[in-house]
Amino acid sequence: MSRSRYRIARAAAAGIALLTSGALLAACGGGASTAAGGSGDGGPATITVGAVSNGIAKETPITVPVVDSIRAKLPQAVRDSGSLTVGLGLLPAGSPPIGYVGTDQQTLTGSEPDLARLVAGVLGLQPKFNNSTWENLFVGLDSSKNDIGFSNITVTEQRKLKYDFASYREDNLGFEALGTSTWNFTGDYHVLAGKTIAVGSGTNQEKILLEWQNKLKAEGQVLDVKTYADNASANLAVSSGKIDAYFTPNPAVAYQVAQTAKTPSPLRNAGTFSGAGASLQGLIAATTKKDSGLAEPVAEAINYLIQNGQYKAWIDAWGLGNESVAKAEVNPPGLPITNS
Repeated sequence: MSRSRYRIARAAAAGIALLTSGALLAACGGGASTAAGGSGDGGPATITVGAVSNGIAKETPITVPVVDSIRAKLPQAVRDSGSLTVGLGLLPAGSPPIGYVGTDQQTLTGSEPDLARLVAGVLGLQPKFNNSTWENLFVGLDSSKNDIGFSNITVTEQRKLKYDFASYREDNLGFEALGTSTWNFTGDYHVLAGKTIAVGSGTNQEKILLEWQNKLKAEGQVLDVKTYADNASANLAVSSGKIDAYFTPNPAVAYQVAQTAKTPSPLRNAGTFSGAGASLQGLIAATTKKDSGLAEPVAEAINYLIQNGQYKAWIDAWGLGNESVAKAEVNPPGLPITNS
């Protein structure tokens, strides 16, 4: 994901072990490697996705065999190393459910590290994680310190100038609504008429929402847009019924749905919309240095997981089933340079 466009909430809310920057640095290292899961010995691996997630995900053991025909397509240097160095841009505070330090205060958990573990398993490699800031994730790719990035990275035409992509999830925005609400976003902005919708200031979703507001105004209808300084305030406004919905990145909605499921005011996802706008379905992808030779075997590994059920088990465990894809693609159409 492009941070300038989405601004997914970075801090863990109540119920997650609170992590200071210092604690996260100690657990992950500002570029230190952390290995977990994988299949470096050539045999099948059983990887428990959603482990130490503090209830954000459903712990699900998934068995992944090494697929020799796909492994054979890896660059020789990567195959010989026996490991896949995965860049994550999660410092300083993590971003649940995408990636964060688990309740054991050391394991990197989240949808992105877990998918990296599954892909590494298919390729017969041991995953090693380099967690850093968002900017240093790409520095690591440029310098070949990282083989690949799994960090909610949006495919854009600008990024294609330097990187290759293997897509694995839709890039969606979501409408967070109170569980008792019957309103749903159907994809047609007209259903927003008469509603009060919250949004983060300066975000991509605010840009989209204001465009809809202007269209409705031209048609003689009203959409009340409220901006909030932080996610906690917007979530509280939804829970208390002060607003109809909060328009925010879909993974952030999934996180709040999981966090509030057993509370008196549970939240739900009332619909999604492509983060790339109405004309293009945005995609999240594993990211490699251009012409490194990794994107194709990684896409084949993801497609193996899709075809054999492990992908569905992974994405459902993290509550992101509404962002699933039918096929991984190498360098699919991305957000245009004029709209990056």
